[in-house]
Amino acid sequence: MLSVAGSDPSGGAGVQADLKTFEALGVEGCAIPVALTVQNSRGVARVEAVSPQLVAEQLDAVLSDAQVRAVKIGMLASAEIVRAVSDALLTYAPPFTVLDPVIRSTSGAVLLADDGVAALQELLSLVTLVTPNAAEAGVLTGLRAPASVAEARVAAKRLRELGARNVLVTGGHIDAAGQVVDVLAGEEGSADFSIPRVVPVLVARTHGTGCRLSSAIAAHVARGSSLAQACAAAQQFVGGWLRGR
Repeated sequence: MLSVAGSDPSGGAGVQADLKTFEALGVEGCAIPVALTVQNSRGVARVEAVSPQLVAEQLDAVLSDAQVRAVKIGMLASAEIVRAVSDALLTYAPPFTVLDPVIRSTSGAVLLADDGVAALQELLSLVTLVTPNAAEAGVLTGLRAPASVAEARVAAKRLRELGARNVLVTGGHIDAAGQVVDVLAGEEGSADFSIPRVVPVLVARTHGTGCRLSSAIAAHVARGSSLAQACAAAQQFVGGWLRGR
């Protein structure tokens, strides 16, 4: 397993959260941090990107050596880093890749400029699955952020039209009568996954949910689950984490 994402010194998100998730689900993980951040559970204060050349060299070092069964991609910080990741995917073609398209933090900090978003849109066709939340789905599609499950299905369909093979629009920011409904649209059809909305035992636990969800999907696929099974299991995993189990 490989995580390609930003580094969170608080351990709540980014490569730290990914590695914790991999370990919790029984898979070995390695990580390439593409940016250093100043952040905690209350927000992101500063981001300093790693040089794209160094990211490219790290990707080559890991993917040419380790038998990576799945790759999780998170915050990429710049258009140049997005392109470095795209080049590595084209060169090494890992069996499964999930993209958590981090554009803004939960607290509202901009983590990817407009040229990076354009590059991210080009990356869609190179990954197996993309997992935007409502706001990210709105940015990537050019539509308004979905506010209902029905609108999430529309956004997922639009992302597939833009080149994504499989799309999971996550429901954490969508009103669904006390439920969190994640909407999957993909090569093998569509499905909704629902779980009762959880009030976390710690407010800080709302930080990094998207990282953990996409990492858990990658881990379950690496262990042999189908994509639909992995999405359902990952949703349950994040719900348990929010409840503090």
